[in-house]
Amino acid sequence: MKKLLVTHNLSKTYVQTQGFFSRVKTNIHALDGVSFSINQGTTMAVVGESGSGKSTLAKSLVRLVKLDKGSVKFNGIDLLNLEGEGLKIARKDIQMIFQDPYASLNPRLSILQIMEEPLLIHNFQDADARRKKIEDFIGRVGLEVSDLKKYPHQFSGGQRQRIGIARALILEPKLVICDEPVSALDVSVQAQILKLLKDLQREFGLTYLFITHDLRIVRHVADDVMVMRHGKLVEEGKTDIIFKKPKNEYTKDLIQSIPGLISKRN
Repeated sequence: MKKLLVTHNLSKTYVQTQGFFSRVKTNIHALDGVSFSINQGTTMAVVGESGSGKSTLAKSLVRLVKLDKGSVKFNGIDLLNLEGEGLKIARKDIQMIFQDPYASLNPRLSILQIMEEPLLIHNFQDADARRKKIEDFIGRVGLEVSDLKKYPHQFSGGQRQRIGIARALILEPKLVICDEPVSALDVSVQAQILKLLKDLQREFGLTYLFITHDLRIVRHVADDVMVMRHGKLVEEGKTDIIFKKPKNEYTKDLIQSIPGLISKRN
């Protein structure tokens, strides 16, 4: 199986200053020598508590955070050394679905404008071809063509996330980074969005890096799991093996904390 993304020794340290007079500086290791790879067409889940480095990892892969050191090879290309047109082309193949489906959509733009924006940035054909593609993708996520004239505030949270998914996929990327994509949604809506993501993965052969703190979700969506703590990768492996035989104590604690797990065992 082809490895789509290969990273090595990803490191990022933030300096936090505390105290008004003493100005004590503390180094926070958001990423501390993280190395992993993702096979094409699979889902890699990244789990851990708040502050474990999950979001920093996601943002570093799309160059929203500059790493202190490390290497990222995407489809055989050194991603961190790309600039200009080369970086623009690579970004077309790596898209992101954000946690907050409202904050990630410009409230001043109609859904048509929101969907068209990435196509314009990447010079996608003419207006008629763009419109046809937009209508196709808004339908694929379960919304109507008539919804394109509306604005983000006119939709529910689940519908807004569907729009965010359509926007991310309209460029037909190879890798989609899902940063807590269902954590802001009701449980019933979560299930619908997760099913949609899996259906689209099968249809387009997508590769997902799925950031989450909820291990219940991981069991249903991920082929492989990375467990992070304090910026370090503490355990990695196939999802079913990690859940059945976790090696790291931190991983064991996370699994034990899944709601309903103890009651099921009893």
